[in-house]
Amino acid sequence: MPKRSCFRNLALFLCCSCMVCTVFAADQSALTSSQAETSADWYQSGAAKAAANREQLLQALLDAHRPAKNIILFVGDGMGPATVTAARIYGGQKRGHSGEENMLFFERFPHTALAKTYNVNQQVADSAGTISAILTGVKTNAGLIAMGPETTRGVCGSGPALMSALEYAELAGMATGIVSTARITHATPAANYAKSPERDFESDADADTMSNIGDCRDIATQLLELDQRTYPQADGSRRKLDGIEVILGGGRRNFLPQQQGGQRLDGRDLIKLWQQRNPAGSYVESASELARLEADQSKQQGRVLGLFSASHMAYELDRASHADIDEPSLAEMTAVAIRRLQNDADGFFLHVEAGRIDHAHHATNVVRALEDVLALDAAVQQAAQMTSTEDTLIIVTADHSHVMTMAGYPTRGNPILGKVIGNDMQGQAKASPMLDADGRPYTTLGYINGIGFAQLPGQHSADAIYGLADHDSNLVPRGQVDLSEIDTTAEGFHPPTLVPLGSETHGGEDVAVYASGPGASLLDGVI
Repeated sequence: MPKRSCFRNLALFLCCSCMVCTVFAADQSALTSSQAETSADWYQSGAAKAAANREQLLQALLDAHRPAKNIILFVGDGMGPATVTAARIYGGQKRGHSGEENMLFFERFPHTALAKTYNVNQQVADSAGTISAILTGVKTNAGLIAMGPETTRGVCGSGPALMSALEYAELAGMATGIVSTARITHATPAANYAKSPERDFESDADADTMSNIGDCRDIATQLLELDQRTYPQADGSRRKLDGIEVILGGGRRNFLPQQQGGQRLDGRDLIKLWQQRNPAGSYVESASELARLEADQSKQQGRVLGLFSASHMAYELDRASHADIDEPSLAEMTAVAIRRLQNDADGFFLHVEAGRIDHAHHATNVVRALEDVLALDAAVQQAAQMTSTEDTLIIVTADHSHVMTMAGYPTRGNPILGKVIGNDMQGQAKASPMLDADGRPYTTLGYINGIGFAQLPGQHSADAIYGLADHDSNLVPRGQVDLSEIDTTAEGFHPPTLVPLGSETHGGEDVAVYASGPGASLLDGVI
């Protein structure tokens, strides 16, 4: 065989081998750890993926030159690589499989890239700086909302304001929407519409977060006044935006005065003002009200403002298991947004955030973080079913990672939330958990830093651990503990941490970008 031909075949073999690592599981989604894979299975699945990628290459060439009519940007806040892997396994195990062979819906998207997450002034980023970079194309400092890196944090007027993708979409005549399980004034959704030198200046009650307020407006006020903002045009004129058509999320307290249960000090009821400016629009506060609104055929065209909680919305684990939490799921909010935005013949831009992945990680509560990843995945699937890859670009990514790690050599199919059970010298699972150097079992998933071990039976919020740590440090012991009698799969489990901190921190590694539709192939490599 000529050397050139031999090299070509070797290259094909290596490509197929790499593809097996990511795709064999997708082709064998029902496989469990009790079914042994053969060498032939792996060869065949790799070759099949290589053939499928040849077809995708041709489609990518077409997509790269075809503009998208619609764009949907999904951000899993804090959804780093380890979180995606753990959620993939967790989702598969919930369906009775070993888990490793599972694939999340968005992992099947044809195009992927890695994105650097650092802020201009920080090696490990915060959400304000990273989402500002995603939405404006300009990397900036931590704590800034759509403001350039020249800005001094907390100082009004100290740097340039940056245009967001949502604003560009508005100027292009497109419909726009924001959906989040966090406060709609929180950093990630806020970067769509606000310009602030301080991410925490969510309402006028947060004035103490600013060292120089000047004439800066709080973030909630900026959302209300977006349609009053003017933008310069090429002909020298200025143009107003018509405002965001769909706004769904949490954070009601930042829009209401204190006498109405909110926290605004200026006495303004921003919800009432929104209703006055949008007389054909609808305001809702619960999943029940949203469902009734969607069932009303006479109101299918109007704008919607939904604020479903005073602060952040519930974790998916709590929302789904407690009937008294009358909040829509992320998938339900996404569906409502798409149905309404699709009415615009000029297309739409929709930003959807799964904000509570991040919050669960900060509280070192793995199960809630993973459940919120699955909720995001369901929302992505919902969006894909309601749109077409012919005209809709869907991007799924994260703004940063977290310091959750996955380690310890567990056997195939070991419960991802459980203690590590390893294999014996014959490669078979042992009967009992592996022990550390001090004779204690340990978990597959853990955190480098954070509050520390706690077991909260009967608690329904990951945030409860902060109260424990504040009131009695003995309830959150430092260092490693003996987990022998602890159910690490319980919803109230918080694992021991290496470095004791008041809250777990973000991680600094690159995050993945998954894309489908026109232009998706342009997201490639390390970006």
